Amino acid sequence: MSWRVLPHEPLRSLSENVWIVDGALPGMPLRRTMTVARSDDGRLLLHSAIALDEAGMAELSALGEPTWMVVPSRFHRMDAPRYKARYPQLQVLAPRGARKKVEQVVAVDATYDEVALPEGLGLSHLDGLKGREGVLRVASADGTTLVFNDALFNLSHGEGLFWFVYGRLMANAGRPRVTNVAKLVIVAKKSAYRAELERLAEIPDLRRVVPGHGQLIDEDAAGVLRSVAAGL
Repeated sequence: MSWRVLPHEPLRSLSENVWIVDGALPGMPLRRTMTVARSDDGRLLLHSAIALDEAGMAELSALGEPTWMVVPSRFHRMDAPRYKARYPQLQVLAPRGARKKVEQVVAVDATYDEVALPEGLGLSHLDGLKGREGVLRVASADGTTLVFNDALFNLSHGEGLFWFVYGRLMANAGRPRVTNVAKLVIVAKKSAYRAELERLAEIPDLRRVVPGHGQLIDEDAAGVLRSVAAGL
């Protein structure tokens, strides 16, 4: 399989063991985010992997040994086969409700319920989503990072027809939210997901939230989660 690279930003450090990459999607203005988390022993977990240019891949390899690849939903599997071909030793992880769809492109070694990650890294399913998505939790010196997928967006309004229709008419942009598309496709029980977000907001050292698409949430992350929950 060819190593297809779409435009992307450089790796951005959020803490001593968390990095993100903002990258393009083919044929649409919506962008995606890869999160890289490092365990204490130097192994890397790649969440929603994005194929990087060779300079980016060299920088990624310099951070540690790619060990786990999280395919966080059936919609975020595009570059997973490329990473598995490049790093055959990768352990592929997926939510239980997405496993069948993910395995159409890459074999899954374990679901979030089955994997044992090192201290400081954790994967769990989100209540109310029927196992379709979950959240990655990373402990750092400055606090906890939560990494979501399509169950939480933080899109700004943009110019053009796509952003007028998707962002404004469909009310999917302008602030952190569970999009109307996610409410239809991902969320099975709003009350359960609302309670889940409220529980996550109670994490004592919550520092930041990485949404699947859109801007990093690094100011009043707990308050933002409560606001998103109230909007469900």
